[in-house]
Amino acid sequence: MTVASTLLSWSSGKDSAFALAELRKQENIEVVGLLTTVNASAARVAMHAVRRLLLEIQAEAVGLPVWTVEIPSPCPNDVYEAAMVGAIERALGQGVTHMAFGDLFLADIRAYREAQLLGTGITPLFPLWGRDTRLLADDMIASGTRAVLTCVDPQQLDAAYAGRSFDAKFLADLPASCDPCGERGEFHTFAYDGPAFRHPVPIHVGETVERDGFVFTDVLPA
Repeated sequence: MTVASTLLSWSSGKDSAFALAELRKQENIEVVGLLTTVNASAARVAMHAVRRLLLEIQAEAVGLPVWTVEIPSPCPNDVYEAAMVGAIERALGQGVTHMAFGDLFLADIRAYREAQLLGTGITPLFPLWGRDTRLLADDMIASGTRAVLTCVDPQQLDAAYAGRSFDAKFLADLPASCDPCGERGEFHTFAYDGPAFRHPVPIHVGETVERDGFVFTDVLPA
């Protein structure tokens, strides 16, 4: 049996964490690393605003090395794509044959990822694609996935949701206009426990601030 050496696109959130658990169920896939874009000046995960130190602690908890791709903020698309070309070249040099993503249903995002990998020798994988997001959110919580909201788009979801736990109460309170997994950018999370983790990441939820049109809650190692 050929085993696919796979790099997982890792946002530090619940979708990435659950995708890792799902990939590890497949005997023909070996996840060898986590690929994360990091805001170079702030030393935080892009969009999720998770501290780089916490990202590294999280990677240790799931037992995988993290491959950081540093980008500026704001980041023009050509700069982003050039950085990703470098990451793909590194992956090919280390024998990676597949790259997995935690995307759920946005066809344009999937098409973009497929186009970026076309002809590179790396095959894209989408282990969570097409699943009903309410059922998926319930499955995440039932599996023991634990996460906290680190970013909220206040144009789609009340700012008061920032810093809340991603749990059954959160899903019950979530407005019907919002996707249960936040797939349209309503919110982003940091996952600190779940079936992919060897042990939980002890965290402390810090202050909440508004910046660049978004509401961010800081999460720190406990």
